[in-house]
Amino acid sequence: MNRPAGVYIHIPFCVRKCNYCDFLSWRAGESEREEYTRDLVREIGLSDRWFPEIDQVDSVFIGGGTPSILSAGQLQRICEALDRRFSIQEGCEFTIECNPGTADRHTFAACLNMGINRISFGLQSSVKKELQLLGRIHSYEEAERSFQEAREAGFQNINIDLMSGIPGQTIESYGRTLDRILHLEPEHISAYSLIIEEGTPFYERYGEEPPVDEETDRQMYRTTGVRLSEYGYERYEISNYAKDGFACRHNLKYWSGGEYIGFGVGASSRVGNIRYHNEEDPAAYTKRIWQERRTADLEEALDREAQMSEFFFLGLRKTRGVNLTEFERLYGISAFDIYGRQIRKLVEYGLLKQQGYQLYLTDYGLDVSNLVFCEFV
Repeated sequence: MNRPAGVYIHIPFCVRKCNYCDFLSWRAGESEREEYTRDLVREIGLSDRWFPEIDQVDSVFIGGGTPSILSAGQLQRICEALDRRFSIQEGCEFTIECNPGTADRHTFAACLNMGINRISFGLQSSVKKELQLLGRIHSYEEAERSFQEAREAGFQNINIDLMSGIPGQTIESYGRTLDRILHLEPEHISAYSLIIEEGTPFYERYGEEPPVDEETDRQMYRTTGVRLSEYGYERYEISNYAKDGFACRHNLKYWSGGEYIGFGVGASSRVGNIRYHNEEDPAAYTKRIWQERRTADLEEALDREAQMSEFFFLGLRKTRGVNLTEFERLYGISAFDIYGRQIRKLVEYGLLKQQGYQLYLTDYGLDVSNLVFCEFV
């Protein structure tokens, strides 16, 4: 069976964990990184036993953590394992996340030679005190240098991550960061509001109280949309903007119910209507691989009700929304037979708009999207 899927590879290592981060990541020495690379290569090779129906791949995303902390040789071995296991489609979008200062022009050139054709820089801010408060390891100048080196190496598809709602951030300082990012002219910008997560240093310091008031955060969000639109970026998802032809195809799989296989500790997969979640304990993950057992420690079968729910609360993240004809084709019933009350209410309140068979968030709905999604959960 030939079903193009996505591949996600989790690299859990960082130079230093940021103060807001609750991702599965930690500091590790060279020997641990080498052993983990060995385990990843083995897991990828064994996956044809667990997911034999997936043999074609049209997007790959190496995330973390800080994947660029691996050596070029380690990345090469991972890419070779993917080539052996899958048929990588021509034009496959192949992304690696990179923290500024953890890679140089030689690393970028090596990545391109491996087939990696998209890079995502975790910039977050251009303001020194904001970067220091976040616990980032780089300055804006280092980030700018990394960006230019990636360009000079030949990368023509670059994303920059941007954060608003940082403690002490103002409309003015956020505007300066926007200006600097726009000056770099990346093809894609991911702009997120800071969320304080339990178990992080920020949670201990700020608790559940947002460090920036809601109105200021909303103003930053609206400013982002206006400024990026002026420079030719189209918002295609709540927090993601791209120049024409550069929307992230891998992430669109998540929002459109596509299939993907995750490799590495804590990585998730969705094949058919079953979701898998890998072991988060590194020792248990390694043990399973060398016993040739499936690395997932959790399987969740999505029943018909869960599938229909996800169709809306994931699909509505996209600014073009969801297609009601597609819903009926997939589930054999009209969306209004299941969610008619919710849809009519949200349209009446100005949160959703229906145009033909397309249903999507209004500008007001984008501002309060979580309220909309809750209606379909």
